[in-house]
Amino acid sequence: MDYRSSEAVAGPRAEDVLPSSVNAAVKVVIVGGFGVGKTTMVGSVSEIRPLTTEETMTQAGVGVDDLAGVERKTETTVAMDFGRISLNDQLVLYLFGTPGQERFWFLWDGLFEGALGAVVLIDTRRLEVSFDVVGRLEERAVPFVVAVNAFPEAPAYPIAELRAAMDLPESVPMIDCDARDRGSSRDALLTLVRYLHSLITVTPETP
Repeated sequence: MDYRSSEAVAGPRAEDVLPSSVNAAVKVVIVGGFGVGKTTMVGSVSEIRPLTTEETMTQAGVGVDDLAGVERKTETTVAMDFGRISLNDQLVLYLFGTPGQERFWFLWDGLFEGALGAVVLIDTRRLEVSFDVVGRLEERAVPFVVAVNAFPEAPAYPIAELRAAMDLPESVPMIDCDARDRGSSRDALLTLVRYLHSLITVTPETP
């Protein structure tokens, strides 16, 4: 009999250990409505095995969770997703994905504590589910960028039209994204980092 599968593993995996060169970490949050791809993004971009809290959807959610447009979805995040990505040898991002259903939004308070900014994922098939999400970020004065997730069957609209529909100011970056693709998800996070940097950069006064 092979007992290898039952052997205890002591400590983290080698690939999960934080490099000794890292001297700074930033916490960011990935938010959005139900079924827009938050768990997918965290999983695709994380350099460590992501922590997820997905549970099978049950009858308890019938009449509570709006499944319009995502009828085939069978699992949902009930607490958070967590991942990590190194931007360079010294800086890492800790990623926290929020639950999308409104009944779990009370968890946002803890997830947003210490976060510098957020990526808002949207689905053009169900743009309305993002309105309240953006509103909550604006109420909290949390800087954010908007990433338009590329679902295969979703209609494509010009960024300018989407910006107008969401009533977003020109200063808020909005980009196309494929949450399934590591490079595309990384670009969305880099867009957020650059945006955060632009908010704290002080332009020297001209003598």
